[in-house]
Amino acid sequence: MRNGALQTPMNDLRKDLQAVARDAEALLRATADVTGEKVQEARARTQETVRGALDHLYGSRLQRRARQYVRTTDTYVREHSWSIIGVAAGAALLLGLIALRRR
Repeated sequence: MRNGALQTPMNDLRKDLQAVARDAEALLRATADVTGEKVQEARARTQETVRGALDHLYGSRLQRRARQYVRTTDTYVREHSWSIIGVAAGAALLLGLIALRRR
């Protein structure tokens, strides 16, 4: 199975989970005034579950993006190492000159 064949169902699942999370959050807001120990307990569990699901959903996506950016940056730096060294040296020189002027 190719990655593209799996991508569409995963995107659909992600959208469905986002819709469920939005609905659960709306329900929690709507029942904020309802009192009672059992209701408050259920609200707390639901909030924790929704928060955990969203953290997991967005956390894994952010981790994938971060890894991709790290790989891209690493490749760029390896391919353009002298340019990067030149830019870093130039920036250090400018910061040094600015620091000397302030004295």
